[in-house]
Amino acid sequence: METEAVREVVTQVLRGEQVDQAEISVAIVDDAEIHELNRRFLDHDYPTDVLSFVLENATALEGEIIVSADTAQARAVEEGWSALEELTLYVVHGALHLVGYDDKSSSARVLMRQREGFHLTRLGLTRPESRDELSSTDICAGSCQGDKPQ
Repeated sequence: METEAVREVVTQVLRGEQVDQAEISVAIVDDAEIHELNRRFLDHDYPTDVLSFVLENATALEGEIIVSADTAQARAVEEGWSALEELTLYVVHGALHLVGYDDKSSSARVLMRQREGFHLTRLGLTRPESRDELSSTDICAGSCQGDKPQ
């Protein structure tokens, strides 16, 4: 995923969620690296698709999104769309976590999936049916956000 494409995805989500000022970094990593980060910061000993961390900043939203290219490649085949589209979904998902959405309860998960769908549509993408708001194939399984030491 090209830098400008990542920037556009994050910008579209932030604008769509009424966030005017933000500094967001996005890293695309492999499964080994995201596994290590997931273990170190969230105490989960497995790779995942996306991690997000809100950093402390009093004047604007500041955060990090980390996505796994390996997981995107594998899941894209299962879901019937491209790895780029899967990565885009992960970036949208991570950005939504940064602006305050979560997916720990079923009602919050439904709202998160609706917002993902809204933003994907604005980006010209259609989520596969297996990824609708009632799907059991959850992104990050509700445990992809946390606090990262400064």
